[in-house]
Order: sequence, then C-alpha cells, then structure tokens
Amino acid sequence: MPELSNCPNCDKLFVKNALRDVCDDCFKEEEKQFETVYTFIRKRENRTATMVQVVEGTGVSEKLIIKFIKKGRLQLSKFPGLTYPCEKCATPIREGKLCTSCQTKLRSQIDSLKKEQERLEEIEKRERTVTYFTNEKRR
Repeated sequence: MPELSNCPNCDKLFVKNALRDVCDDCFKEEEKQFETVYTFIRKRENRTATMVQVVEGTGVSEKLIIKFIKKGRLQLSKFPGLTYPCEKCATPIREGKLCTSCQTKLRSQIDSLKKEQERLEEIEKRERTVTYFTNEKRR
C-alpha cells in the first residue's frame, strides 16, 4: 500500500510504493546510473570485473550497485567477478543475504533454542502432572 515518505537521497516528500523507494527525480538518476553500470559490465572485457573495478570504471557507488543486485536487476550468474557483502559479517557472497558460515551459526543457534524450549516445556509438563496427596482424615 502506498505511503507518504521522505526520499532517503534528497529528503523530498513522495509516495512510496513497492516498486520505488526513492522520489521520481532520484529514480531517474538511479536509472541513468544503472544504464552506466550495465553498459560497462556488458562489454566483453568487463564481464569478469570485480565490484571495485565496476565502481572505479563507472563512478556509481557500491551501495547502489548492491541495490541493483539485490533487486535482481543485475544477475550475478552472468557476471562472475561481482559479489556483495554478507549482511552480518561482510564476507563477499553471490547469493542470499548471509554467507555459509553465518547461515550455519544461525541454524545452530536456532537448533539450540528449540532444544532449550523443548526442555523447558518438558519440565513444565512434569510439574503440571504432579499429584499431591494428603493424610487428612475425614471426620
């Protein structure tokens, strides 16, 4: 659903939606920069360029190139030299949001939390099923 927001680049007021996260003027500028990047890496000699080489060759910021990659506008399968940083540790990756190491750590943390939760539920279940007897005689 569209919402009123300030552009993160120029602070102009605009209607934010699922397709655009910047105002129209900044969107047009991003499109020009995308064309610059795409034209650069489409050349045969630049297809294996690294992120640093693309930034130096085009003048487009690394942050914006990463945005193009994450939105699927630049497909890394066609450009083997391009990578972007893992969101947790900044290790260069080619797919997803986390590197293999961070994924493994996260999975093990989730598994240990599940085990701990199961253990606590078992303790709680045992405490609920305890029956108390009294030696009180009826009169």
